[in-house]
Amino acid sequence: MGQHDDPEISAFAAAAGVAAGAVLLDIRSAAERAGGMAQGAQGVDIDALDAWLARVALTQPLLLICAVGQRSLRAAQALCARGIVAQSVRGGMQAWIAAGLPLADDDLDADARERYARQLRLPEVGVRGQARLARARVAVVGAGGLGSPAALYLAAAGVGTLSLIDDDVVERSNLQRQVLHSDARVGAPKVASAAAALQALNPRACIETHAVRLDMDNAVHLLAGHDLLIDGSDNFAARYAVSATSLRLGLPMIYGAVERYSGQVSVFDPRRADSPCYRCLFPYPPAAGEAPSCTEAGVLGVLPGVIGLLQATEALKLLLDLGTSLIGRLLLFDALAMRFRELALPRDAQCPGCGADAQPLDAQALQHLCQG
Repeated sequence: MGQHDDPEISAFAAAAGVAAGAVLLDIRSAAERAGGMAQGAQGVDIDALDAWLARVALTQPLLLICAVGQRSLRAAQALCARGIVAQSVRGGMQAWIAAGLPLADDDLDADARERYARQLRLPEVGVRGQARLARARVAVVGAGGLGSPAALYLAAAGVGTLSLIDDDVVERSNLQRQVLHSDARVGAPKVASAAAALQALNPRACIETHAVRLDMDNAVHLLAGHDLLIDGSDNFAARYAVSATSLRLGLPMIYGAVERYSGQVSVFDPRRADSPCYRCLFPYPPAAGEAPSCTEAGVLGVLPGVIGLLQATEALKLLLDLGTSLIGRLLLFDALAMRFRELALPRDAQCPGCGADAQPLDAQALQHLCQG
């Protein structure tokens, strides 16, 4: 192997070198490599590089790659100082991805690599995480104030299938806060209007529409087969139906609610023994007229955007298994004070929804509840 004057090599030249037989080592940590590796690369932690070199007899050029090219450059320079000729891929995996070069186990086409480029650069997401999103099915109950921002950002992130459930039509009074819709689509079914907006944003997304009102009778049929549920409903009958179905099917429910200048969000995940459910927070629905709807109380237009985006964030975290979710916590937002507060929300052993003596709500008993 001849001596190189330049300790760095471009991503394109490295790819050509690999095709010609060069050895490409990804010296990032295993956790970083889980987000995706260059096609043809072998994973060797930088701390294990000397041990790897001692086991092999190199007969081909040696190339090193890391995240942005700094660690691999230092490693290549150190190896060259010891008489082992090596080059670092300039810009690392960041440059490799930006150049549109193939990744290991990468079934993303050029459109997907460009569309999700910034997300793919996150080690915790990468190609594998993006593939998980593409396979995901998320039900969004309500295509209004909360469902609008949640659906927009989930579609933009590459969630493969979004099921929109809403029986309402677009009204001009919706446009102040329901950003999926437009003035040109006033009078159209909300799910049709939403689907048009989401497909325009990301033609890769599969949008399923259900122009029906979700209730206890149809909830299982509508929600089965999804990975998680976004509760953007505007009435208590739907919300309690979503909660009951979440428990029955073992599907996480991402709850959000808004009124005037305040909102709240939490995650209820029946797959976890320590998770509360919606009825741990609100055991029984209020009587008709006790809780004012947005129509009656009003709502600041940007508020559903804040809460809906938090719901979308929690959804992506669950789908990608990232961070710490809001399970067991109720996040409260006060727009006037611009302040978030957090309340502990433990599971209630006596909860009528998920406790030992659960008391399912009767479908008929919910019919009188007011629409928000």
